[in-house]
Amino acid sequence: MTEIKNICVYCGSSPGDNPVYAAAARALGTALARAGIGLVFGGGSCGLMGVVARAVLAEGGKARGIIPGFLDEREVALTGLTKLEIVPDMHIRKQRMFEAADAFVALPGGIGTLEELAEQLTWIQLGRHAKPMVIADIGGFWRPLLTLFAHMRGEGFIRADYEMRYLVAERVEDVIPMILKAASRVKKDAREAAVIERF
Repeated sequence: MTEIKNICVYCGSSPGDNPVYAAAARALGTALARAGIGLVFGGGSCGLMGVVARAVLAEGGKARGIIPGFLDEREVALTGLTKLEIVPDMHIRKQRMFEAADAFVALPGGIGTLEELAEQLTWIQLGRHAKPMVIADIGGFWRPLLTLFAHMRGEGFIRADYEMRYLVAERVEDVIPMILKAASRVKKDAREAAVIERF
């Protein structure tokens, strides 16, 4: 990984009850556009998905939505996107989002967001990729899940040799700097591995 061109944001198709969530989604979208980083997201116009994408577009950034046809009727795909892909099902949607992104962020959301986050953590744990993953713990939203992860470790279900590598940002302004730092570390490790291999 040489640079971060696109970040996939997982988030709710609802805004949530706490206005801090929408504010964070808006701030992240603005920050992505200003950093010249494209957004990859679920394509919907509703909830936090719509908020983050509209913020990117309002700042002149690029937003790529990927949505299954059946969900287009429920969530209604956001118009005016840089690119909109309508795919057959959820599995292809998640695969396309993965392929299009250099890093991932989980903002607050529901079961769908949790499922997407859990899948990426599983792939990281199994060594399928080394793309940075940030859990944006806005207003302590993800704290119960982080506590569950600690419980899983304590009970021996997450072992040190199969650790999930993720970053936790409590402030949305820390998300992009964390990702860039993690990406440069991955690049440095790859260079060092290449040098070792040569000898």
